Amino acid sequence: MITEGNADQHNIIAPLIKEKLKPYVKKVDLDAFYAEDYLLSLGKAGLFQSPGHIEDKVVYNEMQLVEETAKTCMTTAFNLWCHLASLTYLRCSDKETLKRELLPKLENGETLGATGLSNPMKNYAGLEPLHLQAEGKKEGWILSGNLPSVSNLGKGHWFGAVANTNEGKHLMAFVPCEAEGLKFKEKADYLGVNGSATFACQFNDVFIPEKWIISTNAQQFIKKIRPYFVLYQVPLGLGIIEASIESIRKASRKQGGANCHLTVQADELAEKHAYLRNKLYTLVTGQEWTEILKVRLAVAKLALKAVQADMLHNGGAAYLQKSNPARRLKESYFMANLTPTIRHLEKLLNN
Repeated sequence: MITEGNADQHNIIAPLIKEKLKPYVKKVDLDAFYAEDYLLSLGKAGLFQSPGHIEDKVVYNEMQLVEETAKTCMTTAFNLWCHLASLTYLRCSDKETLKRELLPKLENGETLGATGLSNPMKNYAGLEPLHLQAEGKKEGWILSGNLPSVSNLGKGHWFGAVANTNEGKHLMAFVPCEAEGLKFKEKADYLGVNGSATFACQFNDVFIPEKWIISTNAQQFIKKIRPYFVLYQVPLGLGIIEASIESIRKASRKQGGANCHLTVQADELAEKHAYLRNKLYTLVTGQEWTEILKVRLAVAKLALKAVQADMLHNGGAAYLQKSNPARRLKESYFMANLTPTIRHLEKLLNN
């Protein structure tokens, strides 16, 4: 679904999805194929360009990129979200070196970025301790510890990471995958979303020069970027819901039209989807943190409802491993456990 005024963007992304993503969706789902070429093509097409800082129009357009991608493949849309999160870190940083040397490469399709912030997001919600430790050295920092999972990683990629310092402060660094002392172990044994290039990251005295430090006050910096971190996630669910609604409508004549007796129908889902979608796109300024959390939670729950209905409407055909409803079912449960998870969101909204 493209909002009026963004037809040009749609005309650019539609052929990229058709050529570089749709033919590989089953391979992404079943063979852990990483659609890196598609992600890079978005940058090469100019779809990540910004004035170097957060701007409402840029956020709006990039959210729609996630939504359109998720309708075809939420796994790859999740990778896209990872990349947009990394762009947000640099756009919001006051480090001009990062903006001058790395941001253009991430925006023009030369390389890709990742988030690495699942652990600190949980830490700031009181769910777990920070996993990385930083020790100050001349002209930089030494990072040690382990991150259980970081997605959208590969050769030449960069990712954000937060570490605790000896002084009790938190710093946020931008880390290249080629950094000396950094080891990776691929994680591809999930129920789904195995084509997300996810790795466990072990930091063995990894030196990060000062020029790659995003912020030496990560607590305050994350308060600044977290609305966009979450905003870019919501279209993942919107894409799944819309695809499920389309699938349900196509299945309406199965078995003599018996699907009309099922409790959950496409029109009900479409009405709720439209309401949440309209609400989401009024929040692009990032100012209403609580409302953003509410929409994120509601979309995650509606996605679970939509994919279950899609499975029932398509019957036995949906129960095949290669079916689109089965893929969306796995992807929706991943979104339910994507930081901030449903239980994380419930905790934040009830505190």
